[in-house]
Amino acid sequence: MVSVQAQTRIYAGTSGWAYPTWKPEFYPAGTAAKKFLEFYASQLTSVEVNYTFRALPTAKMLEGWLAATPPHFRFSFKAPQRITHFKRLRDCDADVAQFIAALEPVRHANKLGLLLFQLPPNFKADGGLLTAFLTTPALQTPNALRIAFEFRHDSWFSEEIYTVLRQHEAALCIAESEDLLTPEIHTAAGFTCFRLRRSGGYSTVELDSFAKRFTALAQKRDVYAYFKHEDEPTGALNAKAFLDRTFAIEDKD
Repeated sequence: MVSVQAQTRIYAGTSGWAYPTWKPEFYPAGTAAKKFLEFYASQLTSVEVNYTFRALPTAKMLEGWLAATPPHFRFSFKAPQRITHFKRLRDCDADVAQFIAALEPVRHANKLGLLLFQLPPNFKADGGLLTAFLTTPALQTPNALRIAFEFRHDSWFSEEIYTVLRQHEAALCIAESEDLLTPEIHTAAGFTCFRLRRSGGYSTVELDSFAKRFTALAQKRDVYAYFKHEDEPTGALNAKAFLDRTFAIEDKD
């Protein structure tokens, strides 16, 4: 079971939970599919929901997710492809408003983590466009939303872009994959985001290193870390092993 739940500022998990093939290594063999999220949330502290990339969740769907998870749990959501891939951040005020409105039950339950805007690999840097997007009316709320951008073209990795993100308290999502490595720049004062996407998972030595680095970061900001989701349970097991290490470090302090 997850421990020191209220104290930790590290929210870790994978990008999804509905994988029967995670039995029996992660989910116990007899676990019914409708109980997957409940068990997942007993082991991990967050999930990145990719479902919202293609469709918005219904109120009934969110009600079930909220009921299955404890108070400390956080849901992060990938922004709709209509915003990031089709309109490419242009003229999408209504789409952003609809996306945020759909997530209001999660926000009301105090379980809303990040809104992840993952841009396509052929989308090159445009500081003016990014600034205009971050002033979208729906993003200007009394209780600030936690926005993260995953840039997949290296032209975005510049001080000009980091300055725009800092001005709007938006995070640079630090993504690790075979294709591109994002610089570790923390642009938001209150939180940061990692997507650990390497195929095949991470060694115990690497998980130890993550635990030490992220625990240090969590002294000043919330840390969100999402391991790769695959048919194999490697990502979920990595996330659990990582969290166990962070709790062990916290218990020593």
